Amino acid sequence: MPPEISEFLKTVWNLIQPILDYVWLFIKTWWWVPLPFILWKPARYFWLFWRIEKWITRQKRILLEIKIPEESLKPIRAMEDVFTGLWQGFYDPPNWYEKWWEGKIIVGFQLETVSINGEVHFYIRCPDYRRDIVETHIYSQYPEAEITLAEDYTRYVPQDMPNKDWDLWATDYMLEKPDPYPIKTYKDFETEAESEEEKRIDPVASLLESMAKIKPGEQLWVQILAYPISEEYAESFFKEGLALKDKLAKRPEAPEPKPMIQEAAEILITGKPAEEEEPPSFELVAPELRLTPGEKEIIVGVERKISKPPFKCSMRFIYLGKREVWFKANLRLAIAFFGHYVTEHLNAPFPLGRTITKIKRNWYNWFWFIDRRLYLRRRKLLRQYRERFNPMFPRAADRKTGEFILNTEELASLYHFPSRAVAPAPTVPRVEAKKGEAPPELPVE
Repeated sequence: MPPEISEFLKTVWNLIQPILDYVWLFIKTWWWVPLPFILWKPARYFWLFWRIEKWITRQKRILLEIKIPEESLKPIRAMEDVFTGLWQGFYDPPNWYEKWWEGKIIVGFQLETVSINGEVHFYIRCPDYRRDIVETHIYSQYPEAEITLAEDYTRYVPQDMPNKDWDLWATDYMLEKPDPYPIKTYKDFETEAESEEEKRIDPVASLLESMAKIKPGEQLWVQILAYPISEEYAESFFKEGLALKDKLAKRPEAPEPKPMIQEAAEILITGKPAEEEEPPSFELVAPELRLTPGEKEIIVGVERKISKPPFKCSMRFIYLGKREVWFKANLRLAIAFFGHYVTEHLNAPFPLGRTITKIKRNWYNWFWFIDRRLYLRRRKLLRQYRERFNPMFPRAADRKTGEFILNTEELASLYHFPSRAVAPAPTVPRVEAKKGEAPPELPVE
């Protein structure tokens, strides 16, 4: 190195070294000052996660089986009333102390339609201290139903699936569009003349018929997780829905007023006074009258969705069975069921690519242990179903990762009790005898 450059670098280093020494001394002495600000957010998250886990482990969960009436002529709207009552009964938001010290959260319930060896069952899983709420609201609409405590059917299959004797295929679901867009509901399946039980078009009935036809050794589980939505999420959901409705209706957005300081600064800089807003131009035809029939239907659907109690939901299904009777085409039974609720202009449930037990093989990822990844994905989804966790547990999820908002009407469309007139499958357990009170003159001794 030339001596001139070497001398220059030494001079620069002699100038910088005292500054660096001072900076290092400052860091060594005061490094702990910003540490609480850096660690505050993760510490807050892990504290809350720990307290919630402690609280959840103290909650006893039970599984209730509902045997539906033999000839119930109740419309699907009756089940919507049940879910409205359950929203009121389960919505119990914690206060500050309950949330941050006790770890309390808003508890929900799980709706499960299950076929075991071709025998179909309706289940609701909930905390034991909410059993009376579930029974009260179901009996209020279906007084002839029977609700009994059941064993958890997920414990009676091998917990190490897939293995040499059993195989499974499963997926979670996501929504294609933002939450304010509704999925297809029972009101879209029928006209006024078809609302009677005998004429009803019912996707749940087709699911039950399909479930009744699977063979011994096969099982099909369909699960919906539902939690009454808390205020912090509900407010943003309603605002998003109202903004979407106004946008679809082509209503002009009201301009936000400028702060007085900003207006004064603009006048000082540009030297021009603030321009008065021009009055809106007169339109002969209102924007609402220029909407297409499809746009009107979207607006009606969005209004209907945000007008009813919302639930934070997840959906999944698992098809499993012994390998000697395993028939992979049967997984289409559940896929076809969820496909009934798809609409092009509204919302649509689709399998979640991050959890579906299928990995796309490409030329560039053949070496990324595809078979092992698929095996672990199946094991994880079975555990998520068994423990009733959301798809991304322990992380939070959103619409694109399997957690979305459904209202009471949408839930009732996905889970209700059709009568034998609509779903005549003989393997659906039903209450054969009608209940009645004893005659008042019956002697007691």
